Amino acid sequence: MTAACANAAPIAVLVYHQIAPPPPKGAPFRSLYVAPEAFSRQMRFFSLLGYRGLSMSELLPYLRGEKTGRVVGITFDDGYLNNLTHALPVLRRHGFSSTCYAVSQRLGQTNLWDGPHGVAQTPLMDVHQLRLWLGAGQELGAHTRHHVHLPELALAASLEELALGKAELEAVAPGLVEHFCYPYGEYTDVHVAQTQQAGFATATTTRRGRCHAGQDLLQLSRVPVVRSTTLPVLWLKVFTSYEDRRSV
Repeated sequence: MTAACANAAPIAVLVYHQIAPPPPKGAPFRSLYVAPEAFSRQMRFFSLLGYRGLSMSELLPYLRGEKTGRVVGITFDDGYLNNLTHALPVLRRHGFSSTCYAVSQRLGQTNLWDGPHGVAQTPLMDVHQLRLWLGAGQELGAHTRHHVHLPELALAASLEELALGKAELEAVAPGLVEHFCYPYGEYTDVHVAQTQQAGFATATTTRRGRCHAGQDLLQLSRVPVVRSTTLPVLWLKVFTSYEDRRSV
C-alpha cells in the first residue's frame, strides 16, 4: 500500500511545460507555452501573497501533514532548456525551488515525441545544463527514459522505463531522484505499483485539481498553468475549488 497525503488544507502543485514566447496562432500545443513575462508575474503574485514555491522534495513534508504553511508546488514537465534560461532567474529572485521532470534518454535533444503532432522541436537541457539547474537549488525528477505511453508497453518494459530512467538521472544528479511524472498522464494500477517498486516517493499525474488529504502520493493531481492563465484565473485555480471540480 502506498502512502497518502495528510495535509490539513488543499495544496496546489502547479505544472508548466515551456517558459517561452508562444508560437504563432494555430500551432499545435500552443497553450503549453507560458511567456517569460507572464511566468515572472505569476511568481511575484505568490511572493506578494506570502506563498513559497517549492520542489516536490521540499513540498513532501507539507503533503504528509508534517508541516503547514503557505506553499505551492512548482513542476516543469520534459526538461526544456527554456526552463533554465527563462524560469530559473525568476525562481532564484524569489527564493523558490521547483522540480523539473526530465526524459533520461533525450537529454540534450528535442521533444521528439511531439514530432508526429507537428509540434515545433525545442531543445531539452543536456547534462551540463541540468547540473546548472541543480546547482541553482532546483530539483530533478524522472519522466521515463523515452517519454513513452506506459500502458502500451509490456510490464517488463514499463518497469525498465521507470527504474532505468531513475538510475540514469541519478548519474547526473548529486543525490537520489525520488519524484516521478507519468508521461501523458497515462498509467494503470500496475504502473503505480512499479513506481513504488522503483523507489519513488511521489508521482504526479495530469489529473486536474489540488492535492487533498487521503490522496495517494503516487497519483497526485496538479494544477495546469497555460498560456491563457491570467492572474485572476490563477487565484481561482490555487485558492478555490475551481480546479478540483475539473478532476477526472
